[in-house]
Amino acid sequence: MYNTLLTELANNIFTITINRPDKLNALNKIVMEELDAAITEVYNNDEIKSAIITGAGQKSFVAGADISEFIGLSVEQGKALAKKGQDIFFKIENAPKPIIACVNGFALGGGCELAMSCHFRIASENAKFGQPEVNLGIMPGYGGTQRLTQLIGKGRALELLMSGNMIDANTALQYGLVNYVVSQEELLNKAKSILEIINSKAPIGVANCIKAANAVFGSKVSDTSKVSDTYPYSFALEVELFGNCFATEDMKEGTSAFLEKRKTNFKGR
Repeated sequence: MYNTLLTELANNIFTITINRPDKLNALNKIVMEELDAAITEVYNNDEIKSAIITGAGQKSFVAGADISEFIGLSVEQGKALAKKGQDIFFKIENAPKPIIACVNGFALGGGCELAMSCHFRIASENAKFGQPEVNLGIMPGYGGTQRLTQLIGKGRALELLMSGNMIDANTALQYGLVNYVVSQEELLNKAKSILEIINSKAPIGVANCIKAANAVFGSKVSDTSKVSDTYPYSFALEVELFGNCFATEDMKEGTSAFLEKRKTNFKGR
């Protein structure tokens, strides 16, 4: 189905592997188009409850964008390139189903930006993170200046953005850029074990958690028509989403199962 991706659906978990190991899984135009299509599949396929994004091989998650495609671009073409990348990464960030980045090696430039667009990150012990764009006379364009600052704070983010330096997995854990550091062999298993827990929860509740948490950072949501001006936007959205849960079958099932001391059977309705 894809030329640059490997995909697998098992136990409601959709694993997307960027498969250009000879290029350290660099993001070129085809990869970005196919990644966009794969994320659309996450949205539309009811069998998919959650997803993992990772890279082929043991050296690299994604070592950056394919710089050869930058040569000769005009200002307007550069803007269009950044806009396309941001659109795809917003699509990941705003997905109604959890998407985890399993970072197995280098996550640099566009690769770091891709990892940060996922809902959270798990790193292998050999992972390296960085935004080295200043070494090329440019800057991050796929959301890196924004998400890195959100995740690790302005001071640390600006140091990495302006120096182009890399940090290792343990430093990324200390900074809060990743949730866990595990061996390469345990990387996918760790992600799957977390997603199996999340997949057992009410899908609408999970999706609403994503919407509300993204609103803290100003991410767009599909329907803000009923959001009140009484509270700050993200708090008002939480009120709206919380209330909406009471109209779902999953809410009735979850509360009934709790009171009846039985296992839940959520339907996503």
